[in-house]
Amino acid sequence: MSINNRESQNNLVDNYHSALLGIQHLLAMYSGAVLVPLLIGGALKFSAAQMTYLISIDIFMCGLATFLQLFTNRIFGIGLPVILGCAIQAVAPLEMIGQNFSIGTMYGAIIASAVFVFLIAGLFAKIRKFFPPLVTGTVITVIGLTLIPIGFVNLGGGSATAKSFGSGNNLIVGLFTILVVLVCSVYGRGFISRIAVLIGLLLGTILASLMGMVSFKAVVDASWFHFPQPFYFGTPRFEVSSILTMIAISLVSLVESTGVFFALGDITKKPIGEKDLKKGYRAEALAGILGGIFNTFPYTTFSQNVSLVQLSGIKSRQPIYYAAGFLMLLGLLPKIGALATIIPTPVIGGATVIMFGMIAIQGIRILEKMDFSNNKNILVAAISIGAGLGVSVEPNIFQSLPETVRLIFSNGVVIASLCAVLLNLIIQPDRVTNKIKNPAGSVKQQEN
Repeated sequence: MSINNRESQNNLVDNYHSALLGIQHLLAMYSGAVLVPLLIGGALKFSAAQMTYLISIDIFMCGLATFLQLFTNRIFGIGLPVILGCAIQAVAPLEMIGQNFSIGTMYGAIIASAVFVFLIAGLFAKIRKFFPPLVTGTVITVIGLTLIPIGFVNLGGGSATAKSFGSGNNLIVGLFTILVVLVCSVYGRGFISRIAVLIGLLLGTILASLMGMVSFKAVVDASWFHFPQPFYFGTPRFEVSSILTMIAISLVSLVESTGVFFALGDITKKPIGEKDLKKGYRAEALAGILGGIFNTFPYTTFSQNVSLVQLSGIKSRQPIYYAAGFLMLLGLLPKIGALATIIPTPVIGGATVIMFGMIAIQGIRILEKMDFSNNKNILVAAISIGAGLGVSVEPNIFQSLPETVRLIFSNGVVIASLCAVLLNLIIQPDRVTNKIKNPAGSVKQQEN
């Protein structure tokens, strides 16, 4: 066999593996991506036809938004293996705007807030010095810990108020999925261990199907082709309070994205600088502008896919290119895209419990580098993690605050981020620097 033929076959195998990893990334974020249109469309009483469009174009835009981050250039794109999806923290304010004003006002606020983010991206990137390892490790840990309960709710059936929640069937398929992912990760060789989550989702769905838990009705009812239409639900309207509300939510998303960027930078060994952050923020802003034009939603970097990069060991962008392409294809072909909706919620829950736990561990690994013989470092991490988890468990603690303020402060990740940044500035561990352990156990200095 000639060298050229061998290289061709190796490239074919690499592309095949990357495509499978791309599918794994798609399946990992799919439920989170469709959750936002389901919630908002339901709250605004959309018809079946409107919901079909909303979900399909949302999936298409997730792919397009991801491409904006992957294609790094001088203006936008951070160039990390990231997946973008709908910002879940935008659900409540968008429902409020749509119900109190109009759908057009909702999309006007999305466009205006995205333009604002694009314009201040460079300024926001300058606060990088406020995110030393002590802060980013704390925030990433809280992101993972606050997502784990969502995975457990899905494992039980998706709704704690449902009669079938925690049923034997739900627990069996959810725990079976966890077991498959565990076995494939620990005992699988080579590529098998890298696609452990995908194998878990597939085998879990097969078991659920044998138990009568899988319905193909969504596939049968979906149309074959759907093309994006600008202003499908009407032209945007611009209202000041709605715009200010969405600007606040957009800044929250930037804080979360910053933590994800640093987590992926740590995993891929790529230093994240001010220019990288600025281009990353701009890509999300452009995705939000397009989301408003095509009547979808704001888009942010999905933290749940960080764990897949860690779990698979594949740190290149090639699988993400495939994932983005598949997302756009599924958005154009609703009947094929609906296939992903047949995965039962407990199966998704079983897989995401592991994935969300991996995010928390990534944050702990960053914190592990810190010198915790310094009580100031302990206080910053302890208070921030405690406040973030406390708010996540009991968000009604801020129910007496105004609606817009309450929407922001009921987010555990935001509270943890604010606490970590402010406490790090006020307490000033080691004044200008945080002490970080080197592998030998001694201590070195890292600038804030």
